[in-house]
Amino acid sequence: MKRDDNRQPIIPIQKGIEFMTPQSIARLIGIAIIVFVVIIVGSTSSYVVQPGYRGVEVTLGKVSPAFKPEGFGLKTPFITTIVPVSIRQQTKPMPAECYSSDLQQVKMDLRVLYRIPEGSVVKIFQQFAGDPFDSLIAPRVNEALKEVTAMQSAEMIVKKREEIKTKALESARLKVGGILIVEDIVLQDISLTHELESAIEAKMVQEQEAAKAKFTQQKAEIEATTAIIRANGEAKSISIRGEALKQNPTFIELQIVEKWDGKSPLVVGAGASGTGMLLPLGELQRAR
Repeated sequence: MKRDDNRQPIIPIQKGIEFMTPQSIARLIGIAIIVFVVIIVGSTSSYVVQPGYRGVEVTLGKVSPAFKPEGFGLKTPFITTIVPVSIRQQTKPMPAECYSSDLQQVKMDLRVLYRIPEGSVVKIFQQFAGDPFDSLIAPRVNEALKEVTAMQSAEMIVKKREEIKTKALESARLKVGGILIVEDIVLQDISLTHELESAIEAKMVQEQEAAKAKFTQQKAEIEATTAIIRANGEAKSISIRGEALKQNPTFIELQIVEKWDGKSPLVVGAGASGTGMLLPLGELQRAR
């Protein structure tokens, strides 16, 4: 056979490179599995409770009576779960529909501020499902509002909304008890029927007009009383002066002397017209 000189030379395999044996591959897989198991066990045996929360420990369906504070902690892996429960103040909107003492429909738009105390975290988790606001606070606040508004007329509910809110808050706190803390109730809006609002507005206008008329009457009475007092004072003054003149005729002369400016008057006799003139002496001398 003829040799083919165009063939590429065969490059030998570099020495030092060893092929992985099945034993080494199995060893690497085992190490990877161990590392993975360690990571899983480490992550399931620890927990972190965020600020503003408390943890409820549940082990195989059994709840621990003590809550877990915020921060890092250890637990039994795989069988123990830490459920976070917020203890921060929360605000929930709530509509309410009530009836006044005069059987008028009153609709309210509320905001309820509440929080879960630390001592009630485990109890609420065990005994109540879902949001505790819906099962504990909302029905009791609604009941408290109905009791308070039933004792007031619709007009008084609008006028005394702060008093209504205060009484409803006190009643709701008593009904809820210590398991939850109702911080405050904010009455954002009170709505009445259109007919009732028109009637209240007309009544307010009439009251304002009546108050204005009463003020005008009182002003006229005061002015009349003042005029009478002034007239009585003047009459009494005149009477006193007349009595003084009657008892002291020289009183007029005394007043003339007190008011004299020091110039000597001159009486000129009556002429044809029958009237006389009183001229100062200085003027008479200049005329001469």
